[in-house]
Amino acid sequence: TYVVAQIYGVGLITTRLTGVQFEIGIFLGLAGILVCSFLGGMRAVTWTQVAQYIILIVAYLIPVVWLSVKQTSVPIPQAIYGFQLEKVTEKEKALREDPKEKEVIAKDTFDTSRRNFMALIFCLMVGTAALPHILMRYYTTPSVREARASVGWSLFFIFLLYFTAPALAVLVKYEVFHVLVGTPFDKLPAWIANWSKVDAALLSVVDINKDGILQLGEMRIGGDIVVLATPEIAGLPYVISGLVAAGGLAAALSTADGLLLTIANALSHDLYYKMIDPNASTARRVSISKALLLVVALAAAYVAAQKPADILFLVSAAFSFAAAAFFPALVLGVFWKRANKWGASLGMIAGLGVTFYYMVTTQPWLRGIFGVTSPIELWWGIQPISAGVFGVPLGFAVIIIVSLLTAAPGRDVQELVEHVRYPNLKGDTLRTQTD
Repeated sequence: TYVVAQIYGVGLITTRLTGVQFEIGIFLGLAGILVCSFLGGMRAVTWTQVAQYIILIVAYLIPVVWLSVKQTSVPIPQAIYGFQLEKVTEKEKALREDPKEKEVIAKDTFDTSRRNFMALIFCLMVGTAALPHILMRYYTTPSVREARASVGWSLFFIFLLYFTAPALAVLVKYEVFHVLVGTPFDKLPAWIANWSKVDAALLSVVDINKDGILQLGEMRIGGDIVVLATPEIAGLPYVISGLVAAGGLAAALSTADGLLLTIANALSHDLYYKMIDPNASTARRVSISKALLLVVALAAAYVAAQKPADILFLVSAAFSFAAAAFFPALVLGVFWKRANKWGASLGMIAGLGVTFYYMVTTQPWLRGIFGVTSPIELWWGIQPISAGVFGVPLGFAVIIIVSLLTAAPGRDVQELVEHVRYPNLKGDTLRTQTD
């Protein structure tokens, strides 16, 4: 689901920039992804991602800082957006009481469920710690010590991006409430028509009460395009729109490269080399990996072209799957020496199984794929996007119970765990039982 989401995003940006059909835009963007993936291995992709991050963070920060200066004259949006949030809240209350707004709003569309919010944050947090394409990065460092240092720097650079996201949301909402709402339909900015052409489901405006004035309830804007449309919403120069599009493209390319490479390497090494042909030469394994990379990329592009769900669900589903399948095994495998292979294997199956089951029975597109016709029954009101919140505790429970009911791991495994936890221990920490 994660690689499908990235290719979906590439398709959106390519379509917006070139004006081609969405399906064609997906495969044009896919060509760029494959160039990065085919011309090098993990090392090349890693260095490419460094350059792509620089483009991404610059493209992300410039419009937010620009908006902050425009609205408050302060170039530090992270420090000032709280004041703007108060204004947005007051304006939102006024709009809800506006008789014109009440004419066009059929129901309350504001999601106020703190339970779902906390569940989603939990899945994103533990999912990040267990995503396979992120874990693969540890193999690009020569030691455990350097892997930990790498994680520390990674968190810092991620913090720069995530710490700015709330400011972006507030400043864009302020711009929509105070500038766009109340504009006559015949004077709406051109970017609305341009984005509507890309996909009407992403952005649409309809004069429901026929008064010729845009009310908030008459506009539907998808979360997938908010960042990309920010410069146009704020009336920033077109060059900033191009920069943001380049940043979004860099983000999607960066993630898709790593995902495709991880999937292809896992299939070629763990499936083909370990199970089918253990005597395969290095050159043959590389060829198989490249072929599998192409197959996986084309399959993901085909699924993305079907528009199975929005980017938020596709990405969050990947985090939920990673959290439920891998996080319990990673944590207990490192910090509890009694955990064994049977507990880890069954724990991963149980966590992934219950997460997948919940999504299949509650998410509309998956229900259609699997022919589920029974009424949707949400557990404690949790949306399918946060299904991992059920899989993670089940995974922990199954690993603990099964590990206690089966034989403890050997001494060599326990010493390996000790070495992973304390890489600076002196002496031979990787002795085998035969020693």
